[in-house]
Amino acid sequence: MITPVLLCGGSGTRLWPLSRKSYPKQFAPLLGEESLFQASAARLSGEGFAAPLVVTASDFRFIVTEQLAGAGIDPGAILIEPEGRNTAPAVLAAALWLEREDPGALMLVAPSDHVIPDADAFRAVLETGVEAARAERLVTFGIAPDRPETGYGWLELETAPGGRAEALDLVRFVEKPDAETAQDMLDQGRFLWNAGIFLFRVDTILEAFRAHAPDLMAPVQKAVEAGREDLGFLRLDPEAWAGAEDISIDYAVMEKAGNLSAVPYAGGWSDLGDWHAVWREMGGDADGVATHGPATALDCRDTLLRSESRDLHLVGIGLENIVAVAMQDAVLVADASRAQEVKQAVAALKEKGAKQAEAFLRDHRPWGWFETLALSDRFQVKRIVVHPGAALSLQSHHHRSEHWIVVQGTAKVTVDDDVKLVTENQSVYIPLGAVHRMENPGKVPMVLIEVQTGTYLGEDDIIRYEDVYARG
Repeated sequence: MITPVLLCGGSGTRLWPLSRKSYPKQFAPLLGEESLFQASAARLSGEGFAAPLVVTASDFRFIVTEQLAGAGIDPGAILIEPEGRNTAPAVLAAALWLEREDPGALMLVAPSDHVIPDADAFRAVLETGVEAARAERLVTFGIAPDRPETGYGWLELETAPGGRAEALDLVRFVEKPDAETAQDMLDQGRFLWNAGIFLFRVDTILEAFRAHAPDLMAPVQKAVEAGREDLGFLRLDPEAWAGAEDISIDYAVMEKAGNLSAVPYAGGWSDLGDWHAVWREMGGDADGVATHGPATALDCRDTLLRSESRDLHLVGIGLENIVAVAMQDAVLVADASRAQEVKQAVAALKEKGAKQAEAFLRDHRPWGWFETLALSDRFQVKRIVVHPGAALSLQSHHHRSEHWIVVQGTAKVTVDDDVKLVTENQSVYIPLGAVHRMENPGKVPMVLIEVQTGTYLGEDDIIRYEDVYARG
């Protein structure tokens, strides 16, 4: 059995405005109905795979469980990083956790935001790496290159791949090259793209950490041992975790180890590192035009038009080599060749204090999500969706009163000592200061419209008395 270790704590910005700090790209349905995280979990499930171990951030823990449930996958352990420290501490924490059960177990480390369309072909290649991993090799899976890509790191092999599935000796890791170097490596035929996917035995990678990154061992081990169970998650100890170096597993271990093997994979793959990569994966028509959502292209070439709102129709006329992504609160228009610079735009927005830099339109909570439909100085209108069986905390507010109108499903509403069911087209008033809660006792999502009025409408105006999700 192989235990997948899914890394999904990152919050990349190169796919802004769809990917933001509060809801990054791995949880978004970029290609199709399922998210990249769900597709990754499904690809590494079934026969031969144990339940996945997930390493994520605290803000994403309930999104992880919700999306795994939506994909019909039961998780193993879910480790919560107190803060992002790159991949080396994350992989080490996972290995130390798995060591408790079986030091000789195989663990497959995989990012959760990559696209691999042919899951069966990828699983077949994984089998090629199993024998090498059982023989105490550190195995990485490299992508057979089809262009002189400068946005990826590369892997140099001892010999060129022979066209069959095999584990080859890995000579070195190569940093992201310039165009001339990338073309030279492509021409040589002994280089692969570095996909950041690894397979090894638990005891083998732990020995590698002890040999090549010994300073990581003590803080990460203490973070695991002193971790706190919280609603089925393991929160790694923050004080110990803060003492771990922020470093990738490539730098910490792989570039120093001598027992490295690489397995070439010639199937489709993308890390969707920017909008140009998304355009490439979407394909497009004969003119190279790809559209998503309500979007219309007139006399365009090599262009991506993507609208993420049913109410916003995006139209492009006479565009060439352009990426345009529209959301209700932000629009990106860029030359496709400069798609990597989107993160600089996000940094500029942060400097201006624009909330769109990091905050997503929908605020995801353990019970569901909400979005603001209208906002003014003294009122706010929200759409709130509560999952079946879920409940908000028992709470009150100092500065606002609320009107709730149920538009789908049934709400169980508590207002002080009064508890009642509120069905579709019914409403309830929550006076200022009243202790209240809403629950969804039904089998379908419950949707309501909330109208807030008051002198202050911030999310921090809340006093919690009871909360099944143990929030403060």
